[in-house]
Amino acid sequence: MGSGFVQRFFFPSLTGKFAVRILLVVLGSYLIFGYLLIPLRIQGKSMEPTYQDGSFAFCWRPAFLVSPPKRFDVVAVRYSGRHVMLLKRILALEGETLEFRRGKLYVNGSLIPEPYVKNHSNWDLPPRRVASGKVYIVGDNRNTVMERHRFGQVSMKRIVGRVIL
Repeated sequence: MGSGFVQRFFFPSLTGKFAVRILLVVLGSYLIFGYLLIPLRIQGKSMEPTYQDGSFAFCWRPAFLVSPPKRFDVVAVRYSGRHVMLLKRILALEGETLEFRRGKLYVNGSLIPEPYVKNHSNWDLPPRRVASGKVYIVGDNRNTVMERHRFGQVSMKRIVGRVIL
């Protein structure tokens, strides 16, 4: 591996074949990272400790084409426009009843363990039934008062995909 190899690697000849290769890489990257595997920069602490403020993740858009979302899936929810999304965890599915009693989650009257929540709060939320075509989403960081959180029922049409690391 002499200096000729290094020079050819970093400064290849600009041939037609090379131009086609570059065009295919650019087009493939645009399609993959623009429509299938959306890169996300996380801002805020609502999903800590699962996702840290300032970190990166990806949203896999085709995740729910074959099977519907499940309880505990972390999803990207379209909040405003195409680029502003919320990361939240699905806690209840359509037709289920959800409530919080002293910070503990109950679905259909049964206590649901949440090992991903490190700082449980004293939230109290009366039972509410999830409407058809919707899921109930909440962030993992429950360390603050309920009024400071964005959560609740959201239409399945607003879910962009499953969040992966």
